[in-house]
Amino acid sequence: MNPNLRKRLLDLLFAFFFCFLGTAAAGEVSNPLMPNELRLFEGELARIESALPVLAQVSVDRPDVVQLGGSAQSSKANVPFGKGKPLLLSSQSAGEAHLRMKLFGQIPLRTVKVNVIPDLKVIPGGQTIGVKLKSSGILVVGHHLVSTSGNSKQSPGEKAGLQLGDRITHMNGIELKDVKDVASIVEQAGKQNKPLEVTYKRGDRVNRTTLSPVFDEQDKTWRLGLYIRDSAAGVGTLTFYAPEQGVYGALGHVITDMNTQTPIVVGSGQIVESSVTSISKSENGEPGEKRAHFIKEGRVLGNIEQNTDFGIFGKMSMNPEHSLYGEPIPVGFAENIKEGPAEILTVVSGQKVERYSIEIVHVSAQNAPQTKGMVIRITDPRLVNKTGGIVQGMSGSPIIQNGKLIGAVTHVFVNDPKSGYGCFIEWMLQDAGVMIKSGQARNLKAS
Repeated sequence: MNPNLRKRLLDLLFAFFFCFLGTAAAGEVSNPLMPNELRLFEGELARIESALPVLAQVSVDRPDVVQLGGSAQSSKANVPFGKGKPLLLSSQSAGEAHLRMKLFGQIPLRTVKVNVIPDLKVIPGGQTIGVKLKSSGILVVGHHLVSTSGNSKQSPGEKAGLQLGDRITHMNGIELKDVKDVASIVEQAGKQNKPLEVTYKRGDRVNRTTLSPVFDEQDKTWRLGLYIRDSAAGVGTLTFYAPEQGVYGALGHVITDMNTQTPIVVGSGQIVESSVTSISKSENGEPGEKRAHFIKEGRVLGNIEQNTDFGIFGKMSMNPEHSLYGEPIPVGFAENIKEGPAEILTVVSGQKVERYSIEIVHVSAQNAPQTKGMVIRITDPRLVNKTGGIVQGMSGSPIIQNGKLIGAVTHVFVNDPKSGYGCFIEWMLQDAGVMIKSGQARNLKAS
């Protein structure tokens, strides 16, 4: 046969078989093609089915990380894989391995990276929590005009270039830890007729300006012409508690200042016990809310150390009361999530956590952290009758499917309150510091 013709036929045959390759990855997730990367937890078994009409040979370069056929194999061992011959994988230890597939044992087909991540289990939450958050520095939330002598009005802060959302960290070199500290510093500068040296942050950039307080003839006090705030409070839902690491995650979304919509940079904070007193039901065009109060004698559940796109995170010493789970459960990767039935845990009265059925309508493919990972719909008539769907204060409610914690409720669709978004739990676990980022399993043992 002509060598060029033979080469072309082999190329066509290779392309044909490649197009037929399909998988059902770990956790029985179906994919049209073998993915470039698989993720497994330490000790997890995976069964991969293929639509390939002939057998391929699969080898692994790191049998200490992942083994083929569910039993020990040498690094040179290979196993058949194709229609009627599923590939069995057994993860052994944290690290990175590569599966190499060849058609007829000769033609390279694909190399798949397998990341094995240390086994991770957490306790799902669902409890309503009270959030008390103090910002790092003093947040500028508005300008106002000060009445001065001669019936003139001015805003020294606006004149100094301070904008809404700016975070004042120092005045005259003094670090500001409480909004109460500002009045005495301003009064002293005003009486001495000296401008204030102001250090502030706008985004990640540190800036400096000078600001001369003016005397308010109406209130007889020195003013900056700024509305400022250093704290926020509200209610939300606990998503998980990780007992081995002693940390928690909650809310599923960032806390922003209500005036400026600027994310609050954490100075300090606490989460405390809270009890739901009533529900304002969601309606089309108008999301409802949980009405709750902080329990007076309620103990502090944990501190707040981070406020990220995926919620608040901090230390917690024990599983809070009213939990439906006494022991940790597995977590599920995004690729384990299926469209179909699931459940959420949340509180609609008092402190009792209950299960409610939902439907996962859509799952997004994400290669980087994004808050809108899946679309969910409330299907439980009990919850719909009580709340009308998703309400404010329900954000952070854990989503569970097939016995695994897979995500948290984040947002409601204003025009369809029975539906909303959820985020993948892995992004929350990364922000909490209990799960490493994809591709970093190799270094975890040493860190």
